[in-house]
Amino acid sequence: MKVADIDRELEIARTQGPVRDIVIPPCPELLLALRKEVEQADPDPAEITRIASSDVAMAASLIRVANSPMYARSRPASTVGEAVAMLGVAQVIGILTGFLVRNAIRTNSPLLEHFWETSTRRALAMGFIAKQLYDTDADVAHTCGLFCHVGIPIMMQGVKGYAGTLVEALARQDRSFTQTENAAHRTDHAVVGAIVAKTWRLPAVIAVAVRLHHDFTVLADENVPKQARTLVAIALVADYLVGKHEGIERNQEWSLYGAACLAYINVTDAEVESWVDALHPVFESVSLA
Repeated sequence: MKVADIDRELEIARTQGPVRDIVIPPCPELLLALRKEVEQADPDPAEITRIASSDVAMAASLIRVANSPMYARSRPASTVGEAVAMLGVAQVIGILTGFLVRNAIRTNSPLLEHFWETSTRRALAMGFIAKQLYDTDADVAHTCGLFCHVGIPIMMQGVKGYAGTLVEALARQDRSFTQTENAAHRTDHAVVGAIVAKTWRLPAVIAVAVRLHHDFTVLADENVPKQARTLVAIALVADYLVGKHEGIERNQEWSLYGAACLAYINVTDAEVESWVDALHPVFESVSLA
């Protein structure tokens, strides 16, 4: 599958297919400003601080995260500028992106009560894993983790009967999550999530990886960019790590494709188990209440 094929598939789905009537929320203006600054060769901490300070709730959230046990600073941050200086631009961008995405895409269903906590943990795990690999952009991996499952709340809001499909998809063992979605709605959260990534003008590799993150045949498909395939592999490892932390031991995809994903990114089982311990305090610090 080539990137052009994915782009064509997403365009047809958005304009002619079952996704055409689903409301895709617009990208928040502050996220557009943040991404514009990120795309600069040397993002300006002062501009990042200005963007973070322009929304009171976002500024408070950033300071709260900066002062959380995750970072264990000896002196707490009392201003946005101090939080940016303490955390560094890369960490702040991830935190602000997460805040803006959560507030743009609402999860009002009891089925999605802990959706953003899990998504935040997935993003943190993907960023962590990317740093261990050295050849993968940690910011891109973190953002990909946030967007992997954004299609789920959007389908919950815009697709009749999706709540029942979600319950069924989580329970079935005879077919995959996306196969259950497609059987009921002729589309799935990977397609919808990729459309959101494209609509919001995220880096193209993120849209590709989100679209393919449940299709592990792409690991051997050289038509797919290597960075996208790496993100697909990292995403499954991250889901395994988050599942371990959240007490979800049964992961059908990990059983079937975990070894292939680890081989693709050249990581051992022992390394993954050491990451369980390394990420425990990070995961424990995630609280979005």
